[in-house]
Amino acid sequence: MNKLLSLGFWNALAGWILRNRISVISLVILATIFFASQWKYMRFSYTEANLLPDDHFINVQYRNFLDKFGDEGNLIVIATTDQEIFTPQKFKHWVQLTDTLQTFDEVEYSIGLPNLKILEKNAEEKRFEIVNAFDLSQKNNAKALQEYQQLLFEELPFYQGIAFSKKNYTIQTAVYIKKEIVNEKERKNFVLNNLRPLMNEFQKETGIEVKVSGMPYIRTLNSQNIVDEIQWFVLAALGVTSLIFFFFFRSFRATLIAMVTVVIGVMWAFGTLGALGYEITVLTAIIPPLIIVIGIPNCVFLINKYQQEIKKHGNQAKSLQRVITKIGNATLMTNLTTASGFATFIFTQSELLSEFGIVASLNIVAIFLLSLLIIPVIYSYMPPPKEKHLKHLGNRWIESFVNWMVTTVKQRRVSIYIVSVTVLAVSIIGIYNIKISGSLLEDMPKKADFFKDIQFFEEEFEGIMPLEFMINTQRKNGVTKLTNLKKIEQLALQIEEIPELSSPLSVVDLAKYAKQTYYNSNPKYFDLPTRQETNFIMPYIKSLDELQEGTGTFVDSTGQYARLTTFMKDVGTEEMERIEAKLKPEIEKIFPPEQFEVIMTGKALIFQKGTRYLVKNLILSLGLAILLIALFMAWMFRSFRMIVISLVPNLLPLLMTAGMMGFLGIPIKPSTILVFSIAFGISVDDTIHFLAKYRQELKENHWKIKRSVYLSLRETAVSMFYTSIVLFFGFSVFMISSFGGTVALGGLVSATLLFAMLANLLLLPSLLLSLERSIANKNTLKEPQMKLITSDQDLKEEQEKNEN
Repeated sequence: MNKLLSLGFWNALAGWILRNRISVISLVILATIFFASQWKYMRFSYTEANLLPDDHFINVQYRNFLDKFGDEGNLIVIATTDQEIFTPQKFKHWVQLTDTLQTFDEVEYSIGLPNLKILEKNAEEKRFEIVNAFDLSQKNNAKALQEYQQLLFEELPFYQGIAFSKKNYTIQTAVYIKKEIVNEKERKNFVLNNLRPLMNEFQKETGIEVKVSGMPYIRTLNSQNIVDEIQWFVLAALGVTSLIFFFFFRSFRATLIAMVTVVIGVMWAFGTLGALGYEITVLTAIIPPLIIVIGIPNCVFLINKYQQEIKKHGNQAKSLQRVITKIGNATLMTNLTTASGFATFIFTQSELLSEFGIVASLNIVAIFLLSLLIIPVIYSYMPPPKEKHLKHLGNRWIESFVNWMVTTVKQRRVSIYIVSVTVLAVSIIGIYNIKISGSLLEDMPKKADFFKDIQFFEEEFEGIMPLEFMINTQRKNGVTKLTNLKKIEQLALQIEEIPELSSPLSVVDLAKYAKQTYYNSNPKYFDLPTRQETNFIMPYIKSLDELQEGTGTFVDSTGQYARLTTFMKDVGTEEMERIEAKLKPEIEKIFPPEQFEVIMTGKALIFQKGTRYLVKNLILSLGLAILLIALFMAWMFRSFRMIVISLVPNLLPLLMTAGMMGFLGIPIKPSTILVFSIAFGISVDDTIHFLAKYRQELKENHWKIKRSVYLSLRETAVSMFYTSIVLFFGFSVFMISSFGGTVALGGLVSATLLFAMLANLLLLPSLLLSLERSIANKNTLKEPQMKLITSDQDLKEEQEKNEN
């Protein structure tokens, strides 16, 4: 590492780059062509993010459930509250819609008004027969339709929550798509190219307003929103950063060079996703604009240094060589610390975050290399900047800003400490108010039509996300025992008492319906049969497979496992944990663990468990990032006190952000979990720049602490301000997203980086001045392992050392 950071290495690298300009550009072009060729392997995620490790017991239980009953997320529901649906004209349209849906290859079957099945008692043969609830030949008969409406709402409680809701007399058609395409591209094609156009055309032609939802439908539209937003993120990031860049440098040429560099970086980022075979998710989708935001500060440092050198001596070749030599090793270190902040996600054991960490950290290093190679080479073919391009180096408002910083540190250090301690205390209060959210729906675009449909189904059917219970009776055909049916009914009653959950559906409902049918379909007999009644009814139950097919599989093929399905409203992790805490003792009471095994599962539950898992790993991830930076500081400065001082101005902004989340009601969730490691990895770059300059000034000024601090502040404040403003507005781009989590991520990271800039420009120098006696001497602040080459004096010293 020391060799990598030595003057000899960087001088040699600068010489190689400038002597082999054509080769360098050729390498960049070939690499870009390669990454562009990998775009064809990019694919978008068609499943929910599984935040838990594959071998986690929650995932094991879920796979066990799928083995017994198949995928539970293959239901799409279509509903209407149109009160005229039972009139001949509109009923005819509804029948045509159902028939059309059945023609699609992706649809397994559907259940709704036109094809609803009911049981009829055949007393002579002592069997139940499954017949159509309505004779479609009577679809033009208004009276027959009114009778069908009465039958449905008053005599078929079995279909409550399946085919209708009594709240607003809502009619629902359940469409089950084939399980083998639930997590495949075919699902997306069906929803976007077939279902949505069909629904739009149906509403336009018939005037019947329909609502559509269900997990396959929600997932498809949500994924499509991610796809649509990527291009806007990239364009917005390029637009915002280029405007800010031009505002600072007042040069179209410099702005164009910077934009070319980051655009190539974006191409590499997409190519990396394709080459590694990673899916584009709500997290990996933000990597390309992230590369733009992080890459622009590299361009700022390199171009700013080039213009400073040109202004100093006017020699272009010498300027370009010094840009690579002086800025190269400094930006390498800052990019490595930023990359390490992202790399900590690799160790979370979550596939989603691990992939995000790998791609982000690799491309942060890549954008550094691109900046170092492209900018000096392109400038070498151009004439030196004119005087008008260098005017920004002496902007009065920048000088006024720097003077204010220096004056504040000189005269108001106590005020800085009072404000810092006050902010810390308030932040800690806010942290205690932070909540955890594991909602699948919370981050989805609230203004989208499909989200409004979700709210409709939550209101009418008490939920849209399936929550599954699998009951293992530990013996073959154990489910059909009356005692076990009664236990399942007891569990169902407990679930019904929870307002966030819908009335569950299970084999008990089928048994109740069988009893109702035995008593001539009288709805008052919709109840579990007694033991004596079971003996009478059992001969009638010979084949109810067709009815069960239309409502879901209640029992596995062995009769040992029963399935109980309820639908959950959009609740957070804490609410779900409260529900679990309430149900668990009841389940153990109803189903003694020594005789039964009952598991609660489902994709929504897995997502919430994953959120809790990630929160625990957040501490590990952030702690690891802090440890890595601390070790880097220790290697860099070889002083424990300097490690502490360097961490304080970077940890305080994180605490401020966490407190702000508590006060603003922004919960901890997978998207906002990223904020802390990202912000810490980026903000520490300013600390490195300042302390490196401070270490250099101490040596040059014979350990005069105050002079060294003020000179360091004046030297680094401008570049820190420039890069912080670019990062602030760059991350603010994410706030244009329709996804709540992405908006929160952009706003929180922007705020954190702004806090970090102020902390590094005010608090850090104040600490150095206040603790000058204990840290700033040759014994406690030893010669650093890392030699940041930032001045002509550094170059001279290194050359003399090499000559000796």
